[in-house]
Amino acid sequence: MLEKKYARPERKKMPDYSNLSVLIVDPNQGMRASVHNMLTQVNITKVEHAVSAGTAIRALNKRDFDVILCEYDLGSAGGSDAGQDGQQLLEDLRLHRVISQWAIFIMLTSEGVYSKVVSAAELLPTDYILKPFTVDVLSQRIGRALERRATFLPVYQMISSGKAREAIAACLGNEAALPRYATDYARLRAELLVSLDRLPEAEQAYTAIVAGKPLGWAQLGRARCAFALKRYPDAQAQLETLVADNPKLMAAYDLLAQVLRAQRKDQEAQKVLEDAVAISPHMVSRLRSLGDVAYATGDVDAAEKAFKQVVAKAKYSEFRDPADHVNLVRTLVRKGDASGASAVIRDMERSLRSGPDVEVCRAYSSSMLQELNGKPDAAAAELAKAMALLSEATGMSSNIKLGLAHSCLVNRMDEQAALLFSELTKDPDSGVSAEDVVGLCAQAGREDVARSYDQQLDLEVDAMVRQAAEKSRNADLPGAVDVLQQALRKRPEHKGLWTVAATAMLRRIMDLGWDATLAVQCTGLLRRIRDDNPAHPLLPGLIAQYSAIRQKYAPAVAASAAADTAATPTQHPAAAPATVESR
Repeated sequence: MLEKKYARPERKKMPDYSNLSVLIVDPNQGMRASVHNMLTQVNITKVEHAVSAGTAIRALNKRDFDVILCEYDLGSAGGSDAGQDGQQLLEDLRLHRVISQWAIFIMLTSEGVYSKVVSAAELLPTDYILKPFTVDVLSQRIGRALERRATFLPVYQMISSGKAREAIAACLGNEAALPRYATDYARLRAELLVSLDRLPEAEQAYTAIVAGKPLGWAQLGRARCAFALKRYPDAQAQLETLVADNPKLMAAYDLLAQVLRAQRKDQEAQKVLEDAVAISPHMVSRLRSLGDVAYATGDVDAAEKAFKQVVAKAKYSEFRDPADHVNLVRTLVRKGDASGASAVIRDMERSLRSGPDVEVCRAYSSSMLQELNGKPDAAAAELAKAMALLSEATGMSSNIKLGLAHSCLVNRMDEQAALLFSELTKDPDSGVSAEDVVGLCAQAGREDVARSYDQQLDLEVDAMVRQAAEKSRNADLPGAVDVLQQALRKRPEHKGLWTVAATAMLRRIMDLGWDATLAVQCTGLLRRIRDDNPAHPLLPGLIAQYSAIRQKYAPAVAASAAADTAATPTQHPAAAPATVESR
């Protein structure tokens, strides 16, 4: 008994981390050595080092690591990435999908920096470790991160297998079953809903999170949904409040600028981006946006400054884009600086590896320069080279394609311009509408093409309406609605389509059963009709039909609402016809 009573307590068994691989990202050699030593003490021997964001990205492109330990201040050693930080590296890694959704990314930072970053970051790391820290703290945090990854891995695997709907259901169940991770599951569910374009449901999920705690990323997610649903004034009001309350939440500035641009408020958008760059001057994507909007407002000096910074900062990046040189050339050409534009083209040829994307950009840039130099035949020849290679280029942005179309119009290459316009307007991800095309034609001094394009679109939409009517007469209600949805994508501002499409959607639901997604689209159209003309003669009848449908399918409506709002009892944003009438 005595021996048992006074026996030395057993040492707690250390977890086995021997199979883990770790990447340490820190510009300070002493700190890297110290962290490496701590990892060795917990039996982690598969360790590699990176001294900057660039070297980290190169290492992660070569292989996966179980854990990334990243110093927040990556510029502290004054290296080539001076001024950048670990948060920006994380955003690049996630944006370009260099790391998987379940990768463990732990930020090493001081307490002062943590207090500023944690409330402002949209893309949060797995964890933060405040310096100075001990080997026990490091071991505990890695263990906690592994536990969290194991918890979420089944959902991540569903997502990677394309089973987003099943993943949403799993998140919803786990929010209740695992309260410790309830907010994380709610966030993941909201992001999945966005990915499926179920925006009202996603907005509701973010709203529920905000009701519990006003987290910056959740408020941002809610505003992003409002923006995607084209409720621009609502999104603007939310984001202006968010920026005022969280002046370091840089993603809110970026989204606010997009919202303002969608409302043709380019000068206000430029001011927002200038404020953001003043706070965080090293994010290349933000500088690109600033250059774009400054160019649009005619502030050529500001555009030149922004695009020069983009080219300089991206010079050693793993994500270099030849379009950055094109943007700078375009700005210098507009400024009349032929020698400057020529120097940028030479830099593109010298510093970028040849390939279809680079060759398209080089030829396009050369075409603009030749045009500035008063050589229209040479300009047309270079433009023809760019268009010939375009089908092989995979990374051309909508902005570059619009620029090419503009040049084609100027050089009377109308057929090539038409092909680009068709490609852009058919792609829902391009962000290019028929109205954008008409405006671009006018900018190129080709009002004749603008009129022709406008008339052609009207003819196409009229044909689609007739096709939808024929499908409806043949009792193909789903086919009729699909055709009208395509027409709306072609002509989102076509007011006549709003009532025709809403009528078709209501008939489909009435005859074939409740469809929550279609009901949301229909109420969106009813709002647009009401906002445009509250006295529209067809609006009362359409609202009455919607009310009758909800009464007819009341059990299905209630079941749908219960499924959508299991995490929050608030009403669906588009749930009732009263919402359409009273707002």
